Amino acid sequence: MILPLFPKVEPSVTYSVDFVNVSTVGLESSPVVAALAGLRANEARYFKNKYDHVFTVDPAAKAKKDIDKVHRILKEERDIVIASPPLEATTFQVENIRWTYVFYESGLSINVLYTLNGPNLKRAVGFKLSEGMDVPAELGSFKFARQKSELAGTIRGSYFVIKGEY
Repeated sequence: MILPLFPKVEPSVTYSVDFVNVSTVGLESSPVVAALAGLRANEARYFKNKYDHVFTVDPAAKAKKDIDKVHRILKEERDIVIASPPLEATTFQVENIRWTYVFYESGLSINVLYTLNGPNLKRAVGFKLSEGMDVPAELGSFKFARQKSELAGTIRGSYFVIKGEY
């Protein structure tokens, strides 16, 4: 077997989300691609403004560990299984909070907020629905509040508090 002199190296496909020039990169298969891209950009703007953090995402294939953790929390806490395939995910820490985000083909975004220490531990799962998507059947028991966003239109959101340790 002859090995090539310069083996093929897969380029990094991590994407830094731009909230000024909103892009649909990585989300093209979503039926609400523009709204989902706006939702992702809205999150990127929040983290840049509040924490000076650049919001980056990886394709689902590269972020399997992050996605599996979110799915485990959903299953163990509320017996929720998300039907839509995940497109992208990320995990990062700002201050003493670990955040994990998963963006799904349906237009759903799930985030897990998990404070690591301190007197007031906050641990929750948040759901955001892109404009134009229906509430997924598996989230039908949640009530969603509406929020306007210049990047994403109308975002519907809900959450639940995490009781277990992850």
